[in-house]
Amino acid sequence: MTTAPTVPASTIAPRHFAWSVERGVATVTLNRPERKNPLTFDSYAELTDTFRTLQRVPEIKVVIVTGAGDNFCSGGDVHEIIGPLVTAQENGRMDELLAFTKMTGGLVKAMRACPQPIVAAVDGICAGAGAILAMASDVRIGTARSRVAFLFVRVGLSGADMGACAILPRIIGHGRASELLYTGRFMAADEAERWGFYNRVVAADDLTTEATALARSLADGPTFAHAITKSCLHVEWDMSIDDALEHEAQAQALCMQTQDFARAYRAFTTKGSPTFEGN
Repeated sequence: MTTAPTVPASTIAPRHFAWSVERGVATVTLNRPERKNPLTFDSYAELTDTFRTLQRVPEIKVVIVTGAGDNFCSGGDVHEIIGPLVTAQENGRMDELLAFTKMTGGLVKAMRACPQPIVAAVDGICAGAGAILAMASDVRIGTARSRVAFLFVRVGLSGADMGACAILPRIIGHGRASELLYTGRFMAADEAERWGFYNRVVAADDLTTEATALARSLADGPTFAHAITKSCLHVEWDMSIDDALEHEAQAQALCMQTQDFARAYRAFTTKGSPTFEGN
């Protein structure tokens, strides 16, 4: 997955969100349910550091991102983030504003660069930066009561936040993304599923089970190959078809050098199921 020195999963010990690892699946739980799990400067920083570190933690195969209680994430904390940013603006400290927007974009970069597939398990409110976290994930599972909104326009900002203008159209289409980013309206669960934002919608009581089952199935797969797939999905956005074909030829030839490829063949010849080991 990476040539950098590996580190054990135990080195990840965040203080500003809950973290657990079981059988190769790590779960990030935004854990301020009394406020609908808003992000703070500290949680932004720790999330970014965590996803960057995951590039060197091969024992973790898949990541689930979810929220505590009945909500996913309400976005940036109004008092702990928005208030200080307005103060910085009023005092002419524009460098602080740019530092913040670059920092938030850095979280999306870290999520897209980490080789593990990310499954967003979305219940309740998923708004603002919370909607971005779901957007930046690889797969999204919602509940019937979940509601998604890219709220930036409601606070006088553009929809061009944390990569939304680049990524969201690729998920749901240009026209639909334009509407959501211009209006800041909430998207109901059935609409989000119909538009392709959610891969599927499940009952709220089944969300954890469904997300874990999906993560478990991915973790049991060829994780080196999954990392290659994620990388290709990301970098081929701005390639021509010819360039993408060449890129994928190189990528697939690399996967053919793995033992997982040979394991799958041997299992097929014996009418068995392969046990992938990620190498």
